Amino acid sequence: MTAADDYRDLGEAAWCWSLDQVRGDDGPWLPDNVPDGGAPAVPPADRDSLYSGIAGLAPVLAEIALHRPLRDDEQALADAVVERLTTQPGRTEPSLYFGLAGDAVALRLLAPGAETAVLARLADLVTPAGWPTEERVDPVLDGPITDVVLGTAGVVLTAVWTGGEHSAAVATAGCDALLRAAERTPAGLDWGMVPHATSRGPNFSHGTAGIAAALAVAGSALGRPDYVEAAVEGAQHLLSVGSLADDGFVVPHTIPPARREVEPLTYTWCHGPAGTSYLFTALREAGVADVSGRPVGELRQRCLHSVLTSGIPQRLRPGFWDNDGRCCGTAGVGDVLLDAVQDAADPARADELLAAAVTMADALVERVVRDAAGARWRFVEYRIAEPLLPPGTTWMQGAAGIGAFLLRLARVLDDGRAAPVVDRPDQWWGVPARLRTVHVAP
Repeated sequence: MTAADDYRDLGEAAWCWSLDQVRGDDGPWLPDNVPDGGAPAVPPADRDSLYSGIAGLAPVLAEIALHRPLRDDEQALADAVVERLTTQPGRTEPSLYFGLAGDAVALRLLAPGAETAVLARLADLVTPAGWPTEERVDPVLDGPITDVVLGTAGVVLTAVWTGGEHSAAVATAGCDALLRAAERTPAGLDWGMVPHATSRGPNFSHGTAGIAAALAVAGSALGRPDYVEAAVEGAQHLLSVGSLADDGFVVPHTIPPARREVEPLTYTWCHGPAGTSYLFTALREAGVADVSGRPVGELRQRCLHSVLTSGIPQRLRPGFWDNDGRCCGTAGVGDVLLDAVQDAADPARADELLAAAVTMADALVERVVRDAAGARWRFVEYRIAEPLLPPGTTWMQGAAGIGAFLLRLARVLDDGRAAPVVDRPDQWWGVPARLRTVHVAP
């Protein structure tokens, strides 16, 4: 067997284990983790979400469909996900990873055209401040959330990605709300998760990097230079609070630093340079050549350099790299690296980045828990008595998402840098347009 075969086999084993956790109770659902004593018997509140629910199975099914035909049980699951997500008329949570925008992602992947009704619902729910949410992220402040995961920026990205009759209205309303929520700094613009929040997570998932990326992508799609300019000003602010030392670029995890955070810097999709690199490809998509005199291509490469020289995925010290998932760990970094591999103009640089993606996969091979039931991973929380956490099942924090990364890596190793890439709303601009595919289950 080749290395690609090994990664593919492990990806299939991870999917097998996740698939076995799917339950049926008013439609499919899955527990987000499976403790030794058994998983909960009651569906969680976020059972439908892209982050940890059944919508998150859609990009895995799309990835599998690029690898082999779906089996009958997989097609039945895809159909059941579509039925569940199209029969929730009272759903109001708007967000990409926990609400309606995530439903739209799953439906576009599994039943193209069905997402149109979801975008219409988002158009009806919007207010001048953005979308009302059931989430509360600040103990003092309340209001619409701005970010990619829970807020307006994620809805904007989804609207641009889905296209269709409601896309421009939803994206425009969201961008206008983001402009109203922006806060002027000496260097540019900044956003909290809610306006005037005292603590900022400035990187991609919850802060200025992701919000500016959404404005850049939408500005390009809508022909709105004011949105693009706001995105540039967001990038200028990040340059002012980050570090360009040692040929890299990193922005702190939290500003001001939170006492609960062990590491002031992390290197993940959510809170580190792996995810923040997408801001600079979004600016490229919008036709921006440089930020504060630095080419956007250089800034992306600086982000990746910081990842490659950080020491991950080694667990160098307690709290340094304890997660192997897509959101906060190894698989997410690996997927960012594969985007950069497939987008690289220089073959030598592509080889370097591919080797780094393989390093991420090899760490997953080393840390896997595998038996006759399949493959899964136990992340670490060293501050508790039993530091190995129960294995997760889901797209962002479990075996389903990890398996999808391994399957993609195997395809790139087999087919080269021209291998198709499953399209998603928060990364599509990071790869050449010719490689993008919304692969729908047959």
